Amino acid sequence: MARKVRKAVFPVAGLGTRFLPATKSIPKEILTLVDRPLIQYAIDEAREAGITEFIFVTSRGKSALEDYFDRAPEIEKALTDKNKLDLLERLKPTNMDSGAIAYVRQHEALGLGHAVWCARRLIGNEPFAVLLPDDVIQSNVGCLKQMVDAYEESGGGNMVAAMEVSPDKTSAYGILDVKDGGDSGNVVNVKGMVEKPATEDAPSNLAVIGRYILTPQVLRNLNKIKRGAGGEIQLTDAIAEEITENDNVTGFRFAGQRYDCGSKAGFLQATVAFGLQHPDLRDEFEGYLNELVALRHAAQ
Repeated sequence: MARKVRKAVFPVAGLGTRFLPATKSIPKEILTLVDRPLIQYAIDEAREAGITEFIFVTSRGKSALEDYFDRAPEIEKALTDKNKLDLLERLKPTNMDSGAIAYVRQHEALGLGHAVWCARRLIGNEPFAVLLPDDVIQSNVGCLKQMVDAYEESGGGNMVAAMEVSPDKTSAYGILDVKDGGDSGNVVNVKGMVEKPATEDAPSNLAVIGRYILTPQVLRNLNKIKRGAGGEIQLTDAIAEEITENDNVTGFRFAGQRYDCGSKAGFLQATVAFGLQHPDLRDEFEGYLNELVALRHAAQ
């Protein structure tokens, strides 16, 4: 029986250069998608999946993240005094219990694998999740909750979230090499992973995106891995070693729509999608979009 996944790592040390100048003074993870910052979507997804310990891998200039998850007594008092209890209720998910959240520093930008390795002492010897806040997934059931349920049914090992991409996009992702006969349903048996292959070299069109459930052995693999693509320590390499040594890696086709909020276009697409889903904004926003489309058609 698989051990419970209680801990999650959130790599948030990046500089967010694609969003400059907005990210000159605030972390990219604090950028607001409709009415919540990106990091809140990731935290909410992790909570839904049963995560109780949250580990942030940060860097210099990320103190706003720590402040965001701290209590705000002045705001809470002002809302209470004005009887704005609905707004007070909205603040609750931003408050973390004492000891539930921990921060470790990544002093050098050496890649995702290195960021996860930085959290090794807090992870210890138990399975853990990794969530990349840039990947925001719109779904009825959170992506990580779907994965945890499948992980517990399968009995453990390593699991990566996967989605189909068009062949011309494979060079932007880690791509799964699926076993013969191993592609059935949501869980896919994997015999290899290739980091950012050219279209003609891609073994499939199943791309790995920013959700993982990993064993402690992956951390031990990271201990001995040298710098790979781009001069960075690649998490993909440590997972690929588990395929070779232990044959215990699966891909999971999640139900939902993933948005790459690490890019401006993806962030805008997510804003539209989540705005249309928001009960307080949906009707007015949809009306505006319809008017905008009509005006564009009339102008052509």
